[in-house]
Amino acid sequence: MKLKKPLEDIERSLQKTYRKTIWAKFIKAVKEYELIEVGDKIAVAISGGKDSLLLAKLFQQLHRFSEVPFSLEFISMNPGFNKENLENLELNCKLLNIPIKIRKSNVFHVANKLSSDNPCYMCARMRRGFLYNFAKEEGCNKLALGHHFDDVVETTLLNIFYGSQFKTMVPKIEAENFLNMELIRPLVLIKESDIIRFTNNAGLKTMSCGCNVARLELGSKRKEMKNLLKEMEKNNPNASMSIFNSATNVNLNQVYGYEIDGKRISFNEIYRREKK
Repeated sequence: MKLKKPLEDIERSLQKTYRKTIWAKFIKAVKEYELIEVGDKIAVAISGGKDSLLLAKLFQQLHRFSEVPFSLEFISMNPGFNKENLENLELNCKLLNIPIKIRKSNVFHVANKLSSDNPCYMCARMRRGFLYNFAKEEGCNKLALGHHFDDVVETTLLNIFYGSQFKTMVPKIEAENFLNMELIRPLVLIKESDIIRFTNNAGLKTMSCGCNVARLELGSKRKEMKNLLKEMEKNNPNASMSIFNSATNVNLNQVYGYEIDGKRISFNEIYRREKK
């Protein structure tokens, strides 16, 4: 496998061809959500998929031109990839000039053993913990993941339909069990279709997930949300954006209740407060 274009052209395209759809949205997220601060050491997690590979290149470009001094580490875990997927991950990083550090784990095996019917949730939690530890050991204070705009919208719908709560995927959050560590998501304003376009034009062969469960699409509620959004957008092309924007326009005076800092606020409390 080789890239369709020289690496220099691919890197340049981020600020030329994809300036509006990718680069500008990446920069907007970094600034608007204050994702990078002076002296940060950021671990960019690379799974081998299209999103994380793009994230790595965006961070490389930003590091070259940023007036805010920060440093980078590119980390990845091998949770039990087959030989083909592992070689593909290593080759993509080599082609894109990403100096990756890969550590092996047995996450796939353990997650499937603990929850054979639907191991995806357990796998995600275990992988996150592994990456936090990896990042800490590399001296990093932030872990960057490649969740994009579509992930945010789909997560919002999953929480509504299957979690009975309005909760979304935020751009920055403190790690619960790792002191002085934050998780950041700089791609949250970038649409998946634009990431796919960039990846295809570069000639990259990426993987969606390295495990058999994802490959067979067993128990995929997220896929269900993707299909639902496609149907909604046939009549309303702005449906996804409206869902995304709703998370920035929550009116706490007109809800049945909400939770803040672990405390539940009931409708009656809201009503009595507003009545005063």
